Amino acid sequence: MAGQQADRKKVTLALQGGGSHGAFTWGVLETLLADERLQIEGISGTSAGAMNATVMAEGLMQNGRQGALESLERFWSRVSEAGRFAPMIRTPLDVAADRWNMEVQPGYLLFDLVSRFLSPYQFNPMNFNPLLEILDNQVDFDLVRGCDQVQLFISATNVATGKIRVFRNPELTPKAVMASACLPHLFQAVEIDGQPYWDGGYMGNPAIYPLIYNCESRDVVIVQINPIERYNEPTTTPEIVDRLNEITFNSTLMREMRAIHFVGKLLAHHKVDPSEYKQVLMHRVDVAAEMRELGAASKMNADWTFLNHLRALGQNRGKAWLAAHYDDLGQRTSIDLEADYL
Repeated sequence: MAGQQADRKKVTLALQGGGSHGAFTWGVLETLLADERLQIEGISGTSAGAMNATVMAEGLMQNGRQGALESLERFWSRVSEAGRFAPMIRTPLDVAADRWNMEVQPGYLLFDLVSRFLSPYQFNPMNFNPLLEILDNQVDFDLVRGCDQVQLFISATNVATGKIRVFRNPELTPKAVMASACLPHLFQAVEIDGQPYWDGGYMGNPAIYPLIYNCESRDVVIVQINPIERYNEPTTTPEIVDRLNEITFNSTLMREMRAIHFVGKLLAHHKVDPSEYKQVLMHRVDVAAEMRELGAASKMNADWTFLNHLRALGQNRGKAWLAAHYDDLGQRTSIDLEADYL
């Protein structure tokens, strides 16, 4: 068993946020956890990525990889149960048409209208947050804070300073994870240590640098759920808003990738000291093609059938990525940084 452990390839994961689209990441994680050739050393997560990372860490502490699988399924099941009582659910017509987008769903249209005039401090003065309740009730944060199976780096945006804050295992609480997922048009800012925080995606979706500085592995695997490129020009208001959100939430990732590419070139040309700078090998499990057809409103769709649909897409994409790129781990970057991010 010790020899098998030593033969495993160490990787780190960078998990993007994206509401219920995080169920795609759930499927990818199931595939990676099932592969005994891999050891996940660290995870940087934002929003839904932060929730997946935290739930997975707790499960690892309870019962290893099997515990992580069970914990992830239990979490997403409870998200779906809570969504059954939300005003934004699929109509019978949506179900009959096998439609996942919710832009024309009455509850979503009403919420979209109200949120243009009222802030969460006005339409939700009691600050009710079902996700915070799920985290508080399901996750044993004592296990997460004491986790020695995987390092966690959970990002949130400090509203006052505009800077990123990265919470590590010993600092993690339900509020810290919720701060990472706090979209300002949905929730009141989460206060921690006297500072207000919004969604970490504004400053890191996800942040790569904590994995570079704090983990031994050179391999960083991004699980991408926000498309970088779209080839059809957005022309309707929902399409324009969706594309603006994608650009915004990918912008910090693209800046980090440019820096990684730059340092890699300096190392290749012996311009910097390799004992001071790490050659980072970047990989990506890319968003499934079907998800490119989903609008931002579908990120609020907690229908269990939809979540399992995304989960299956994630499982398939994870398997395809492993088949194509397992041998690249520890050897080379498997994505074209210059073409994709510069």
